[in-house]
Amino acid sequence: MKPAPKPLVAISAEALAAFDAIIDVRSPAEYAEDHVPGAISAPVLDNEERARVGTLYKQVSPFDAKKLGAALVSKNIARHIETVFAPMPRQWKPLVYCWRGGKRSGAMAHVLREIGWDAWSIEGGYKAYRRFLIDALATLPGHYTYRVIHGTTGSGKSRLLRALNAAGAQVLDLEDLAAHRGSVLGNFPDRSQPAQKMFETLVWDTLRRFDAGKPVFVEGESKKIGQLQVPEALMFAMRASECVVLEASRETRIALLSDEYQHFFAAPAGLYAQLDCLHGLYGTKVIDDWKSLAGRGQWDELVGALLDEHYDPAYRRSALRNFSRMPKAGTLRLDSPSDEAFASLARSLLDARQLEAA
Repeated sequence: MKPAPKPLVAISAEALAAFDAIIDVRSPAEYAEDHVPGAISAPVLDNEERARVGTLYKQVSPFDAKKLGAALVSKNIARHIETVFAPMPRQWKPLVYCWRGGKRSGAMAHVLREIGWDAWSIEGGYKAYRRFLIDALATLPGHYTYRVIHGTTGSGKSRLLRALNAAGAQVLDLEDLAAHRGSVLGNFPDRSQPAQKMFETLVWDTLRRFDAGKPVFVEGESKKIGQLQVPEALMFAMRASECVVLEASRETRIALLSDEYQHFFAAPAGLYAQLDCLHGLYGTKVIDDWKSLAGRGQWDELVGALLDEHYDPAYRRSALRNFSRMPKAGTLRLDSPSDEAFASLARSLLDARQLEAA
């Protein structure tokens, strides 16, 4: 008799939604770099174990590597069954994947099926998912209509996006997904940037949940946010979209930026390191002047100098050149840095959109 075919599923958004759980059996390091949205990490080999098996395979023999690997995989699968999977009911239907849809996912799926769960594997594993994602990001961004929020640094664009989201709008907050505000001092104090692959997964996972019949609000970004590249098709769609310019007084912008930069003010060494990145643009004297303001705790003066000498000139050089519909952009005026002011702007922007659609 021929063995029963392994239950395999070709990767697609619909296929992912058909399962009760998605299980990533790759190592924690592979999972951390990127994983299928919603996948739980249940490695059959941890980082150190995977390295041991790989070294044995190369330096001794495949046979010895397989013996060690089988023992480690069996031990780890048993632990996951006793802990993570123990509460699952008989009707539970999990989807399992590894790097190429080979031995690691095959071992886990086999044991789960032997228990009685309807376990399937992603055909081609994570590599197939990456091919699917790259293809999806080449076309999915073009399915939506965007409203691109522009404005000089410190005008509150990210805060307005959050207010729009709270008001029920569709918002693609690229800076939040990238864990970076896109400027020289844009590092988030509590999060490091994800890997490029993970950023692309987060963008796709956000876009695929939107209604194509409603606008998507997004901030006008450059091609790079920190160290991450915005997907090319998304960048193309944004640059051809309707624009709105958010304006705020210099005092309001200083207040908003000073609030964002509190972590730099508390630990100036990090601030100095970031300012040093601008030596090639401004020279030693300007950088030293900025550091001197920081050293004396003149934070408002420092933020003002950065606005006047760095941020605003860079904005004027890029916005009109990169976004074709900027000359026809409408204008929003932020009256204060308060939450109420952002909520009011969000409501007015959405009311205007509703009137246009009527």
